[in-house]
Amino acid sequence: MRLHTIACLLLGLGLASLAPLTTATTPDRITSIATERCEACHGLGGQGNNSMFPKLSGQNEAYLVQQMFNFKSRARRSSVMEPQLADLSGEDIVLLARHFSSRPLRGTPTSDSQLNALGQTIYTQGNPASGVAACHVCHGPAARGGQMLPRLAGQHAEYLELQLRRFIERSRTTDQTLMHSVAMRMTDEEIRAVSYYLSGLN
Repeated sequence: MRLHTIACLLLGLGLASLAPLTTATTPDRITSIATERCEACHGLGGQGNNSMFPKLSGQNEAYLVQQMFNFKSRARRSSVMEPQLADLSGEDIVLLARHFSSRPLRGTPTSDSQLNALGQTIYTQGNPASGVAACHVCHGPAARGGQMLPRLAGQHAEYLELQLRRFIERSRTTDQTLMHSVAMRMTDEEIRAVSYYLSGLN
């Protein structure tokens, strides 16, 4: 789903001008959905307690909306996510995304200084010799993404590595296809390094 489609959805629901949600203002049904459907995999408040599933807290709101609609429409396949979203309305999805995006997220720095240094190099400079583009060009200097691009800072390293490998396999196809050509040029060491570097950012 493209940016203008998301914008139209927000406007159509009358939610685009709402202030960020707080714990006190989150509708009870959204709090219930987050607790009953999301917490087991994504952790309390979306902070993440299983590295095979992404942290949701602090993620860009529009990106979360996009991904939930991708799962709901089965453009992005997941036997776990599809039934969780099947009965949610567009308003529920937007408010749920806003609920998680408003939560703070803290990274988990790696203690491996060499791995971290390589990851920083790949993120900021890429690898010109092999044609790997610098990640910051799209995802920003602080890895916060923007609009339809995900925040990578503070995400589980294992989850980031898994997604990069899915781009290589082309089993993940609903996002920018640029990621296919970027990831396929990366070595296993570079994939691991940039994933751990990003997981340590706030």
